[in-house]
Amino acid sequence: MTEPLRVAIAGLGTVGGGTVRLLRQQSELIRRRCGRAIELVAAAALVRPPELEAELAGVRWFDDAVTMARDATADVVVELIGGAHGVALRVCETALAHGRHVVTANKAMLAHHGTALAEQAEERGLSLGFEAAVAGGIPVIKTLREGLAANRILEIHGILNGTCNYILSRMRQEGLEFEAVLADAQRLGYAEADPSFDIDGIDAAHKLAILASVAFGGPVRLVPDNVEGIRHVTAIDIKYAEQLGYRIKLLGITRRSGDILEQRVHPCLVPVGTPIAVVEDVFNAVIIVGDFVDRVVLVGRGAGAGPTASAVVADLIDIAAGRHARTFGVPVASLDPIEPLPLSARVGAYYLRLMVRDEVGVLAAVAGALAASGVSIAQFFQDRRDPGEKVPVVLTTHDTDEASMQRALDRIAGLGPVMEPPRRIRIEPF
Repeated sequence: MTEPLRVAIAGLGTVGGGTVRLLRQQSELIRRRCGRAIELVAAAALVRPPELEAELAGVRWFDDAVTMARDATADVVVELIGGAHGVALRVCETALAHGRHVVTANKAMLAHHGTALAEQAEERGLSLGFEAAVAGGIPVIKTLREGLAANRILEIHGILNGTCNYILSRMRQEGLEFEAVLADAQRLGYAEADPSFDIDGIDAAHKLAILASVAFGGPVRLVPDNVEGIRHVTAIDIKYAEQLGYRIKLLGITRRSGDILEQRVHPCLVPVGTPIAVVEDVFNAVIIVGDFVDRVVLVGRGAGAGPTASAVVADLIDIAAGRHARTFGVPVASLDPIEPLPLSARVGAYYLRLMVRDEVGVLAAVAGALAASGVSIAQFFQDRRDPGEKVPVVLTTHDTDEASMQRALDRIAGLGPVMEPPRRIRIEPF
């Protein structure tokens, strides 16, 4: 096939604008690599961006993206509007219903509706491309679905949100508190005015749900009860973690062993010698463990116009070249609906930081609360202060289950000398 692949784009924000520019600037390279041109024929957005006027010359304009998905003379509709429901979902459903392939960067929509959209695409023999939905320019979906197709995936863990990684990196490097770095991230455009989607772990949870589906052949499933953000991480925790040989990262973690599936997002202490510990700033990283390949490490920019547009156009090139992969690697009818374990079932080690009055018997009381809950101390230290002052006590535990740890925290919080709620962060050895 030598005629151009005709593309319609819905949404011309940061990623949409980057995609339009990439298609124009790399048109000859793209044509040589997939054997045909990729031509932008239609676009829709709330506002026609004046900075894209030259690139949009000759492109049919639609004020309504759903109408464009229905009426544009296009082979593929690229959805870059965003949002889990609403217009973005209607654009994709309409495009598929009218026989058009869909490419999207919308992780929220896929986390909520990915299985249904994949079924709709499969029924019509169409592609649903979403490389750009997870980790920006890192080709993690293609790696899982194609490069590692001969492997049974055992585990994925990764830094899936650049905003959180930037905040935690700055806190560690400069000794700053969370709120100060968050405000700076907002000023620099790394965090939204309402940052909760990022800092509460929701964005990472959407991406992890997609990765777990591709890796383990199950339907896309969010597990909101297994998600924690980074609001409670303090500069003092980061300092003490470093003293213990760890760094704090917000990670998405998913593992499958037989009928047991873990899928969780939360801050972790990770050893400084592990690949994930050295990934800083706004970079993302994904570590994949397969039974034959062992460990694969992917690092790159997880957001931004260029990296995300690169992933969008990679999906378009596959469609133009006639490369068609099943959405989640297996037919929708073969997806295995295994239930993820609740976070309360996690077994592992923990970091605890307590603020206590420096008085006789306080350490014995803390140790007694832990022992009564079946939790064993691995190591601890206490900063020196004058007697009677509030002092930090830091300890790590041996492996225990989450429920026992929670019982211990409840007991410790009720001790008279404990002056603040205990801070707990899970330790992942990797």
